[in-house]
Amino acid sequence: MSSTGRGGAAVPLQLPVFLLTGPTGTGKSDWAIRLAEAAPVEIVSVDSALVYRGLDIGTAKPARELRARLPHHLIDICDPTESYSAGRFVTDAMAAIAAAHARRRVPLLVGGTMLYLRALLKGLAPLPQASAELRREIDERAARAGWPALHEELARRDPEAAARINRNDSQRIQRALEVCLATGRRLSELQRATVSPLAGMPLQAWALAPRNRPVLHQRLAERFHAMLAAGFLDEVRALHCRGDLTARHPSMRAVGYRQLWAYLEGDYGLADAVAQGIAATRQLAKRQLTSMRADTVPRWLDPDTDELSWNRDVQRELLQLGL
Repeated sequence: MSSTGRGGAAVPLQLPVFLLTGPTGTGKSDWAIRLAEAAPVEIVSVDSALVYRGLDIGTAKPARELRARLPHHLIDICDPTESYSAGRFVTDAMAAIAAAHARRRVPLLVGGTMLYLRALLKGLAPLPQASAELRREIDERAARAGWPALHEELARRDPEAAARINRNDSQRIQRALEVCLATGRRLSELQRATVSPLAGMPLQAWALAPRNRPVLHQRLAERFHAMLAAGFLDEVRALHCRGDLTARHPSMRAVGYRQLWAYLEGDYGLADAVAQGIAATRQLAKRQLTSMRADTVPRWLDPDTDELSWNRDVQRELLQLGL
C-alpha cells in the first residue's frame, strides 16, 4: 500500500515495528509463533538468555526445527562464556528490523528483558568506558558490606536509577555507581537525554499479563517443574561440566540456571534450589510488570482471552499496509 506524495507520485508507507512483551511465562512466544505462521511478520527476540547457545530448556527456547521454518532473530548468537550488552542488542536488533523491512515484512519484537527494551524505546546514554580500577573498588566494598548496602548508596546518589534496579542486581548496581563516581552525574540524568533508535518508526506495543496475579504465580511454578521434567537439571549439569563457565558469567546468572548451578556447587539441596528458582522467577515477573507499566506504555492483553482478537487486529492492519 502507498500514499500519494507531491506531484501525485506514490510513496510507499513506512512499515511499522510491533512489540509483544509481558512478564515471563505469559505465552508471548506461543502468540508470536501462531501469528508468524499466518502473517508476514518476523520474530526478533528481546530476551537476554535466548542469545546463548546451550541454554534451551530453562529459557523455553523455541525448537530448532520451528526456527528453521519460521525465522527467529537474536537467538543462539553467543557462547555462554560471552557477555552480551544492551548496546550490542540495539545494534543487532536494528539490523534485524532493517532486514525485515527490506523484505517487506514487519518485525515483531518479542520478549521481556527490560534493559534491552528500554535501550530500544528510549535510547542508550553516552556513558563512560568501564574502569577496571573503579569496578574493583566497588566490588571490594560489596564484598564487605553486601550489594544491598551499595544499592542504598545508589538510592542516595541516583534515586531514579535505584528504583529500577533490584537490590541484589550486582551488575547494574555496579555500573550505575560507576557512572555516578566517574562522571559526577546521575545515570538516570544521562539516560533521559537520549533518543530512541526507533524514533520516526511507527511502533505498536502490546503486553500480556493475566488479570489474576496468583494464576501467573501458579503457572510459573508449574512451568519450572515441567522444565525439570524435560531435563533442565541435566542441561545445567552439562554447562557446569564444561569447565570454562562460572557462576559469575552473565549466562549463568539467568533465573533458574543460577539456582541449579548453586545446587551443583553444593551450596544447598535440590529442593531448596527448585524453591528458590520458582521464587526468583516470580520476583522477575513482578519486576517486569512494574517496569513495563513505567516504560513501555503498551496495550494490555489477557493471555487467556485476547489472542484471537489481537491476531485479527494485527492481520487487518497488515492488510491495510498491503502485506
